[in-house]
Amino acid sequence: MNDTVTYYDRNAERFVRETANVDMSSAYAPFLAYIPRSGRILDAGCGSGRDSLYFLQKEYEVVAFDASAEMCRLASELIGQTVYQKSFEDIDWISEFDGIWACASLLHLRRNSIDSVLYKLRRALKPNGVMFVSFKLRDEEWEEGGRFFSGFFPAAYKRSSCISV
Repeated sequence: MNDTVTYYDRNAERFVRETANVDMSSAYAPFLAYIPRSGRILDAGCGSGRDSLYFLQKEYEVVAFDASAEMCRLASELIGQTVYQKSFEDIDWISEFDGIWACASLLHLRRNSIDSVLYKLRRALKPNGVMFVSFKLRDEEWEEGGRFFSGFFPAAYKRSSCISV
């Protein structure tokens, strides 16, 4: 993961330019349908801050973190609040969030650490909380362009879904 964090530190400005305006509305709607009005959302691995900004504009309370110091700096500027520098392994919240948004972030973890991170994220949810996660549809681990990826191709593939945990 360290090489991937270094990649984002070195390429943060370009990454923000390329991703900050991507339309994610088709993914937001099913997720937010399960979040109470003004609910609390954890943006886990927030990258540019694009999704945090959207949730804040919709009057949700947002806590955001990313492992890259540069991404935290730029995302903090974008959303107007502190984005915490934290790795998935450092998650220590318990029953604090109505929803967790992990869009294209968990895919940078090694497969052997996914279970423990999902456990920590689940523990951070309030009862009846929901979690959105996304991965690349490849059933393997690989490196590409200085970043590490884990892909999953589930037997019962659905483009996106929300589940109650």
